[in-house]
Amino acid sequence: MNLLDLLIPVAHAQAAPAAPQGGGTQTLLFMIVMVGVFYFIMIRPQMKRAKEHRDLLAKLQKGDEVITSGGLVGRVDEIGDSFITLEVADGVRMKFQRVAIATVLPRGSLKAS
Repeated sequence: MNLLDLLIPVAHAQAAPAAPQGGGTQTLLFMIVMVGVFYFIMIRPQMKRAKEHRDLLAKLQKGDEVITSGGLVGRVDEIGDSFITLEVADGVRMKFQRVAIATVLPRGSLKAS
């Protein structure tokens, strides 16, 4: 025995551990469960919100009072395929993309404020 053996333990060769039994079916099951969780927590709610927004834009009519995603409030004056013209004040009209409409307000909301 030497002084170095006291300070540093000697490494002994060991046999490799046996491969886990089952061939990874637990891992595959875990991955399937995780994909399902991600679908129901993240993907499905986002698809539902996108569908609701498409429906909101499809039902938009002239005279509706809306809020844009930038926070501007106005009344729909003209509706095109991709753009909507809003009257934000008397005689002031601004053109926005349809997808910029965030919310439709109840009629009469602009006069109340």
